Amino acid sequence: MVVVGITGGIGSGKTTIANYLKSFGIPLYVADKEAKALMNRSKVIKQKLIQLFGDEAYVDGKLNRPFLAKMIFKDKSLLNQMNAIVHPKVASHFKRWLKKQDAPYILKEAAIIFENNLQSNYDYIITVVANENLRIERILDREDTTREKVKAVINNQWTDSHKKKLSDFVISNNDLDQAKKQALQIHKKLLKISAE
Repeated sequence: MVVVGITGGIGSGKTTIANYLKSFGIPLYVADKEAKALMNRSKVIKQKLIQLFGDEAYVDGKLNRPFLAKMIFKDKSLLNQMNAIVHPKVASHFKRWLKKQDAPYILKEAAIIFENNLQSNYDYIITVVANENLRIERILDREDTTREKVKAVINNQWTDSHKKKLSDFVISNNDLDQAKKQALQIHKKLLKISAE
């Protein structure tokens, strides 16, 4: 089974492109979504996050995301500790999911493949890039946040040029129709590769 990572900075449109590829019958695993689900579902993760952040980590049994976001934004070491709790569980969940798939290739959407030095876990990596101002506008359209906060997140992630160097495929998503054409070409290449 060919494992393809799809990544990109906040607002690049990686989820849109991943869902477009999924529409061709390609199984899609969304790491962030699964991580959030596990943080709400797993008793072990809950206990460890409450030990790390205190009782405020959960409200009425549900993950208190705004509180965690505020805490980890202030203290990077908390982010690393949280990732050390959550990421191994997501990795084992992904392995179980992967065994159940039957397709030429699968997609795993993950925002910080390179930042976490996980590129060796994939056979190929697609990076979705877009103009920074467009990325900011997309985030402001879908979330209740500020331009400054979005810029801070962008500045915390690797630059597109840095990611491009390590990627097998790059999709420029300043225009969705053009981006879909690029994605379709990559899909055809991956089908060929997986048939070899």
